[in-house]
Amino acid sequence: MAVAAAAHDRDAAGGGTGAAGACPLEAADRAAAYADYVRTETLLDLQRPRTGEPAELSFIIATQVMELLFTLVRQHWTAARDALEADDAEAAIAALRRGTGAQDVLVESWALLGTLTPAEFDRFRDSLGVASGVQSPGYRHLEFLLGNKSAGMIRPFRGQPDVHRDLERALAEPGLYDAALRLLHRRGLGVPAAAADRDWRRPYTPHPDVEKAWARVYADDRPGNELLRLAEALVDTAERVTRWRHRHLMAVKRAMGAKPGTGGSTGLDWLARNAGQDVFPELWSLRTAL
Repeated sequence: MAVAAAAHDRDAAGGGTGAAGACPLEAADRAAAYADYVRTETLLDLQRPRTGEPAELSFIIATQVMELLFTLVRQHWTAARDALEADDAEAAIAALRRGTGAQDVLVESWALLGTLTPAEFDRFRDSLGVASGVQSPGYRHLEFLLGNKSAGMIRPFRGQPDVHRDLERALAEPGLYDAALRLLHRRGLGVPAAAADRDWRRPYTPHPDVEKAWARVYADDRPGNELLRLAEALVDTAERVTRWRHRHLMAVKRAMGAKPGTGGSTGLDWLARNAGQDVFPELWSLRTAL
């Protein structure tokens, strides 16, 4: 980063040459090129608080950052899922590793709201109206990829045809864990056919034979066992999901306690149940028996 900044400062002073063999750009042209690529003006025009409460800006920025990160995590998880469907465990592991980096930033984004007091939140909460994070299509895509399928959760998007179609497609496709189990099934590790080929529109239900299949993977702890590395990459992913859910729970508990959530949700109770739900459950339950 320091090297890039130094090069940037040198270029801004007129010392850069741009692309090889090209004439140097004027500093103003380079600044315009940056703004055009990043869409700076558009990006910085998206924060429009509706009240005079300073904390509302933090709330809006934190929410927008999370939405961007949802998109990035979805890209990595989808790539991992597709690689597993193509029997490429190594590519799936690489995509999951990239995803955990984005997840770490996503988890830490709650720090922007971690000190929001009840009084601060109350001063702009009414401006949210019925808006709620559960209405985020980006978040819903991630939940579907995690196996938390629910046809009812896409009904609120019927007024957004493109979004609704995208979610319908995600609902009908195997999730990330489904693809991992299908890979184990093809490799003869004892994942039952009922888990490898089921109604993807329904939420995943744990199965004792799936736990046994993962136990067989863990029984071979040689460094070259790609399925073991895949299992641990999935655990890393799952743990970060739980961390994000818990940070969400604590931020809400600190800002509003057990009051009903916006959008009609049950607020703290729903978040607590969600945070307590294991992601990729057999990868956690098998640890008791190992």
